[in-house]
Amino acid sequence: MKLNWTALFYLLLVFSCKKKAAPNFHFNYYPIVQDQFITYFVIEITTDITVNQNDTLTYFLKVQVGELEVDNQGRNVNRLNRFTSNSQNGPWVLKDIWTTVLDGNKAELVEENNRVIKLVFAPTKSKSWNANAFNTLGELNCYYDDIHKKKTFGSLSFDSTVTVEQQDELNFIQYKRKFEIYAKGIGMIRKFYKDFEINNSDTLNVKKGKELQMTVVDYSN
Repeated sequence: MKLNWTALFYLLLVFSCKKKAAPNFHFNYYPIVQDQFITYFVIEITTDITVNQNDTLTYFLKVQVGELEVDNQGRNVNRLNRFTSNSQNGPWVLKDIWTTVLDGNKAELVEENNRVIKLVFAPTKSKSWNANAFNTLGELNCYYDDIHKKKTFGSLSFDSTVTVEQQDELNFIQYKRKFEIYAKGIGMIRKFYKDFEINNSDTLNVKKGKELQMTVVDYSN
């Protein structure tokens, strides 16, 4: 069989010139679009048996992407305007202002004056990072779970989400459980935070600590 060298040459040329598809880093798990908002139903529980305290606070929190400003590193960052209300429909009262930015492959948030790494792109099972690498808080090693999974909260369904596992620690005197869930095109849709001092490894026998749960109830497209 005679080999057609001309045809083979052009075939190799076509394959060598074909552009490779650009990698998808999935930055849209953390969209920063001015005026876009997410509304959460929030539950806060504070316990301290030494002063007979067991307080539960519920409210709605609306987080809205605001205008650009320059941070102390000379970067353009967006404000996050945070409003609270007793009703999902308002009226809303400004609680505080945080800032956020996508810097390289990192999503950063300055919350309560602490710069935190929320996400590192692209989300993979092998990726891990210290969320508190840029602040003086204790090390918080994060990793991804449930990558690109569909999830439902109440009446809202999300086709693609990632879970950021932050802490899952249980011993004789402490229980710490922390994670966040992000939806593609929306941002954080769920936050779960428990940091308790407990008795005898019993997570229901709490001496002191705080619980915070935030669940999305509304968002802008």
